[in-house]
Formats: sequence, C-alpha cells, structure tokens
Amino acid sequence: MPATRPALRRALALTAALPLLIGALASCGYGSEAEKDDDVAPAAKGKKLSADTVRLGYFPNLTHATALVGEQEGILQKELGGTAIKSTTFNAGPSEIEALNAGSIDIGFIGPSPAINGFTKSKGKNLRIVAGSASGGVKLVVNPAKIKTLDDLKGKKIATPQLGNTQDVAFLNWIAEQGWKTDAQSGKGDVSVVRSDNKITPDAYKSGSIDGAWVPEPTAARLVSLGAKELLDESTLWPDKKFVITNVIVNQKFLKDHPDVVEAVVRGTVKTNAWINANSDAAKKSANTKLKALTGKELPAEIIDGAWPSIQFLDDPLASTLQAQADHAVKAGLLKEPDLAGIYDLRPLNKVLKAEGKPEVPDAGLGVK
Repeated sequence: MPATRPALRRALALTAALPLLIGALASCGYGSEAEKDDDVAPAAKGKKLSADTVRLGYFPNLTHATALVGEQEGILQKELGGTAIKSTTFNAGPSEIEALNAGSIDIGFIGPSPAINGFTKSKGKNLRIVAGSASGGVKLVVNPAKIKTLDDLKGKKIATPQLGNTQDVAFLNWIAEQGWKTDAQSGKGDVSVVRSDNKITPDAYKSGSIDGAWVPEPTAARLVSLGAKELLDESTLWPDKKFVITNVIVNQKFLKDHPDVVEAVVRGTVKTNAWINANSDAAKKSANTKLKALTGKELPAEIIDGAWPSIQFLDDPLASTLQAQADHAVKAGLLKEPDLAGIYDLRPLNKVLKAEGKPEVPDAGLGVK
C-alpha cells in the first residue's frame, strides 16, 4: 500500500533528521515507510488525561491484534476517557522506531528485534518496553513433495521475511543448532535462507523458487492454503511454549511527561487481552473487521482460522525470551553484544495487574532501577 502524502513528508523529514539511526536499522534488513495515517478517533466521554491526544503505532497484522481489537472494540479509548487516539500503521519495525524517535508516535506495538535495535542504537535513550502483547504465531511450513522431515531441509531454499528480523534470527539459530552452517549475511550454506517480503512469499512458493518458509502468521496460513505443510511451530522450541512476538513500547520522554496516559493505554491492553482470551471467535472477527478498515480487505476465513490459534495474547512481555533472542542475533553475527539494562519499565503494567488481582510479571533483571 503506498504511503499517503503526509506519511511521505514525514518519512523525508525523519530521514534528514536521523540518518545514522535509520542507516543502522536498515542494515538489519528492515524497511522504513509508514503505511497509513488514520484520522484522530473521537475521544470518549470522561476526564481528559495529561495529554490531549496519544499517538499509537502498530502493524495491520494478527500478531498486533491487541491494538486492532482494542481500537475496534473501543476498549483503549474507554480507558483514555477524554484523551483522543491517533493511530498510524506501519509495514516494518524501523519505520515505527523512527516515528517514535521523532515524536510522531508516542506508543507502539512492535516485535523484539526492532525494539532491541532501537534501544541499543540510541544507547538506551529512546524507548522502554512497558507491556507484552503477543507470543507465538511463527511456523516453519514447507512443500511436502520436497520436504517430509526436518532433516530434509538441508540443501533446500527456505524464506524468512528480512535479514536480521525476528524470524530470520530464529531460523539461523535453529540451523546452527542442527550443526549446519549458513552465512548469515548472504544466506548461503547448508540451508539457503532466502529473504522474501511476506507479501510476495506466497508467490515465491507457488513459483517453486522457495521450498518453504519460517514466517509469522498469517503468512504461514496463506502458504498452507496453497498446499504447504506445517513442519514446526516455533513455540515448541521455547520454555512453556512462549516467546515474545509483540511488545508495547513507549517514547521515554512521553512516559516521563504523561505517565497517566501510558498507564491508561497499558490498562486498555490488559483489558483487551482479557476480552480476546474470553471471546476468541468475536475477537477474531473484530480483528478482521479492523484489518479490512485499514487495508481495504479482510482475511479469508481459511486463513484467519488457520492462523489465530497459534497466537497467544498476554500481558507478560516474556523478558527472558527477549534476552535469548538478542543472544541468538549475537551468535549469528547480526548484532554486537547489546546492553539491554533498562529496556523495560514494567511499573505501570504491574500496577495495573495488581489492581486487576493478577500476579506481577518480571523484567529478567533488565528493568529501570
């Protein structure tokens, strides 16, 4: 989807203002354009908080369903009262980080790799992770005529979304654990890693140019609808079958200036996740309705039905798995040893959880002191 003129003007301004950061992030294989700016949603009745408007950023993806459903059902707006929501959707992590750095958005839903990169490139000064949102939703799907077991992957071409993105790092780590060798930068080796945008991966599969893909939902479900077979769910590789796929981040200045707004958004995400988990079918429909509003088309039933069950919506940011993902990127040679101390500020989340009668969640020693 092409960016609107305001989005293009903002992208140009961001490029001029943040060349070093953008270049560093782009080198990890991420894009840099916002997809769409939404109009400011009407504020709900109630007391206005310390900011007139809070600007949210997220992807039009099922792994960001907390944001999709929270907006569609009005749960986030209800918690914000008279403070309005302005949303922007993005097609890649670094564009969202750029917007957060420039103050174009205040709070974002984002994957672990761009959050780690954004935090380390700014030397810990741009963002904090304040809550979890989703776990799982990543699968290895393959052409069953060519690959019947995991051992059959050797010598095959497997797609990941981007060089250095969350799924790319996970697949490179899995390859290394099998004792195979693949060069991280070129993707050449015992298994050929083909970096392919999720939008074109189904066509690449149909043409036979790839033999499978390690991808997030709903791309995995799209490939299954084309005849691919699920060979591995990444969640099976993690303790308790949980690993972070989406976090809630906030601009540090916004957190300092408007802690009440951040707490309201976090409270909204906690209530949204509870509603999703209690109303799975209705939540799936709600997410699809929002996707149609954002992209012009909803996901076919066979796609969303296949994708939805593998995604867990939770409040815990699963901090220990973020550290593990960073370690995997270091091991692959895609990231220098990062200092992640202070990447989390879970005080607003734990305050909300305590008020809801739920247990607090840990920050794995990576929280603000």
